[in-house]
Amino acid sequence: MSDDELMAALRAMWRVNDPVPDDLIERMVAVVASDDLSREYALLTLVEDATAAVRSDAETMILQFSDGRISVLLHISKAGKGARRVDGWVDATATEVVLEQGARSWTTEPGEHGRFAFTDVPPGLCRVRLTVPDEEGGRGFATPQFEA
Repeated sequence: MSDDELMAALRAMWRVNDPVPDDLIERMVAVVASDDLSREYALLTLVEDATAAVRSDAETMILQFSDGRISVLLHISKAGKGARRVDGWVDATATEVVLEQGARSWTTEPGEHGRFAFTDVPPGLCRVRLTVPDEEGGRGFATPQFEA
């Protein structure tokens, strides 16, 4: 018996003795969607026109990120000497907000109403990470990278 014939016989045996459940795909999609990995693929919604603002000379850009449980709104504006200012708001009670850019990072605590800000940020790709306490000891939220 060749390898191909052997594998075909094994597939046939498993189809009879342990068939794939009809709803397996739907259940797997639900498990992956509810897993913590969903935060890594947070939905990016551009509040303003992305094609005009992301890589242009626009003075400001507004971005909104959400994973269905936590939403972050960022307002990115030009500051003096080519730097950027990143103002943000989070709708969850975050204990720490970190702006990462390559090997550099800036950390702050959000104020009342979830507001935070980072000043003198050099232009480049950034990501915001949040620490949000919950009954399980805390969880994180990270935005996809965006250009400041």
